[in-house]
Amino acid sequence: MAKTAFVDFKAVKAAITMEQVLQHYGLLEKFKRGTDSLNGPCPIHKGSNPTQFRVSISKNIWNCFSECKHGGNVLDFIAEMEKCSIHAAALKAIAWFKLDPEAMAAKNGNSESGETERPAPKAPVKPASSPKPAPAPSPESSVPNAPLKFRLDKLERSHPYLLEQRGLTPETIVDFGIGFCAKGMMADRIAIPIHNAKGEVVAYAGRFPGDAGDDTPKYKMPPGFRKSQELFNLDRACKEPADQPLVIVEGFFDAMKLHQHGCRKVVALMGSTMSAAQEELIRQHTNSQSHVIVMLDENEAGQAGREDIACRLSRFCFVRVHQFDQPDMEPEHLTPEEVQQLIGGVL
Repeated sequence: MAKTAFVDFKAVKAAITMEQVLQHYGLLEKFKRGTDSLNGPCPIHKGSNPTQFRVSISKNIWNCFSECKHGGNVLDFIAEMEKCSIHAAALKAIAWFKLDPEAMAAKNGNSESGETERPAPKAPVKPASSPKPAPAPSPESSVPNAPLKFRLDKLERSHPYLLEQRGLTPETIVDFGIGFCAKGMMADRIAIPIHNAKGEVVAYAGRFPGDAGDDTPKYKMPPGFRKSQELFNLDRACKEPADQPLVIVEGFFDAMKLHQHGCRKVVALMGSTMSAAQEELIRQHTNSQSHVIVMLDENEAGQAGREDIACRLSRFCFVRVHQFDQPDMEPEHLTPEEVQQLIGGVL
């Protein structure tokens, strides 16, 4: 980073999202997702009110309505969390998210002229006659996740959380390469390898084995990993017959359980929204004759997400939205018979 004399703050802000930054700090699980928002306690002043801090997903900004009484962009947030300048926050973001230093470097010093300033929560708007600027490119178009040069070994495959609480068979556990990690970056968590479409391991997710407390995030992702660029289990799903329906779910264990029940052509978004990069991956592995089943959790976030996903995917394949009969139902709750009936109904 020493070669980056001047940082283009605009480029850095366009390359990362508040969701990614919250994930980096291990805070995302504490936030409730709305149609275009993330709501939760303020991480800056360590608040506890679940509605005092709001992130606008589309605008990529945040605001604290409690003690902080102000907001800003992703760099402002990092600066507040790290107690540093905007310039230092930008350098940290480039390192954390493995952004291209050359692409993030300004051609002159103008971009750094206001590095210590904080924008007001309500910035002045342009006159109505001014053309609206084109939206910044989404972070999914940046450098892809690099394959890992190591593997987590000596994982405990027979952990009670996997066998008893999740109901996974030893075969499924081995097939997905998961297990309890006793030490290292995923210590005291269930380590879940995430592969890219080529089958290369690009990250490990860590699931806390049990009910996580208020101060413990349910899932842990490695810093710099962009989950929006991957579809969990795509490397195996794309090898299944073309006439089989592709099932899209939210979580890792949803995919594992459906796989265990015979639905091998299943991928997980690792969330309730579909990124542009994930949409492109699905487009690459389907055609106009393909069938896709969107099966997200039966809650507010899942209901909003599935409608958006179905609308976008219907432009290039047949899409069916699965709705559960009861609230808070998830794909992993389905029985083997229900899964087979679901798949058979599409063929």
